[in-house]
Amino acid sequence: MTTPGHRITIEPADGPVRVVRDGVRVASTTRALALRETGCPLRLYIPAEDVRADLLEPSRKRTYCPFKGTASYWSLPGRPDAVWAYPDPKPEVAAIQGHFCFYDEGES
Repeated sequence: MTTPGHRITIEPADGPVRVVRDGVRVASTTRALALRETGCPLRLYIPAEDVRADLLEPSRKRTYCPFKGTASYWSLPGRPDAVWAYPDPKPEVAAIQGHFCFYDEGES
């Protein structure tokens, strides 16, 4: 998706992605998507099937992005609103539907 001064690209991420919180594996995949957006850090979107949904607690938080749509949030133990997804993303970024994104992806 491209608008004057703003661009979003989505492509397969390089290599495997793991999310570990407090010693617990929350997600692990070789199928992550790398979303690059003007003015934002690289974000890795992980397929829902590769995320331990049993560790996620739905949040009331919602945000709106004019380029991606409305995001829903989930919390991890001790980490409120640490995970988000776009259940009904804009058509230009439809590839991220069914994927979760984590603040501070990677092993920690």
